[in-house]
Amino acid sequence: MTYEVFRKGLDAPICLTWELTYGCNLRCVHCLSSSGKRRRDELTTAEARRLIDEWAEMQVFYINVGGGEPMSRPDFFALMDYALDRSIGVKFSTNGTLIDDHAADWIASRDYLDVQISVDGATAQTSDPVRGEGSFKRAVRAMERLAGRGFRFKINATVTRHNYPELDALYALASGYGAELRLTRLRPSGRGVDVWDALRPTHTQNRGLYDWLRAHRDVLTGDSFFHLSAYGEPMDGLNMCGAGRIVCCVDPVGEVYACPFMLAPEFSGGNVRNEGGFAGVWRTSPLFAHLRQWQVGGSCKTCNAYSACHGGCMAVKHFTGRSLDAPDPDCVFGSDDEASVAAPLAAEATAAQAAE
Repeated sequence: MTYEVFRKGLDAPICLTWELTYGCNLRCVHCLSSSGKRRRDELTTAEARRLIDEWAEMQVFYINVGGGEPMSRPDFFALMDYALDRSIGVKFSTNGTLIDDHAADWIASRDYLDVQISVDGATAQTSDPVRGEGSFKRAVRAMERLAGRGFRFKINATVTRHNYPELDALYALASGYGAELRLTRLRPSGRGVDVWDALRPTHTQNRGLYDWLRAHRDVLTGDSFFHLSAYGEPMDGLNMCGAGRIVCCVDPVGEVYACPFMLAPEFSGGNVRNEGGFAGVWRTSPLFAHLRQWQVGGSCKTCNAYSACHGGCMAVKHFTGRSLDAPDPDCVFGSDDEASVAAPLAAEATAAQAAE
């Protein structure tokens, strides 16, 4: 019942990601937004404030702020305080390199603020090849600053075939700082397309990851691995693709995408700078309306595990050239061969509208 309610969409997203800037001082090899340089046409401070006002009116509970490196934007602290003052909780992801003593003091003094520091391994030898030389050491220094101020943060790692053996060590790293561990799935988006085959966990590792997560219920995943629910017991979370239903992403220039892992023109529902603003996109976009009616078909629909994984991740299928009705590339039953070249979802939405 919960799945059916959420599948049809809500008046406001539960999980709203705001990519504040694509400016970044690192060049992570798997960056889903290919971040590095700021866009010249980023939302201005005034536009960003109006957007926050709109979310407050819609009673958005919290926003996930990312990038790029969100702390690299000069008005970062002012915008986050503005959101907090409007009773919108803030969760932001950072590589940690810009958390100096001043930033740590600001973080520790704010309520309803959640911070996630990203690394890609429990050691510099594993993490630095992905995120850049010296990045792990600087992230650890940020952890020390926050822990020293009694602030409970999160450590985030994207699971790869190289850091999979370090799951226990990552868990110990987080525990050592009184932090929570969050694991996310590698997606072939942005620069991630180029490293997907080299970093993607093996089938055996995915099976081990499923068992490991079941044994570590306090590890957060943000529904990253709901496709593994087909192994038997559902993972913690909603176990569904929320794209355009309960999830969306606003990029630095105001484009509203169905999902933060689907930053491609065919998955944009519109722009907040247009008439109607964010609410207009969320509530009236033909693409989002189509998503709220659409369900994965094909062989997934007849699989006895469909109610557990609902066909897996739409973004991973799209960016690996598969049909959205094909099984997830990491389907636990190894159904890779059933995949075919994807038809853009936007075209499907247009065809569906024309038929109405």
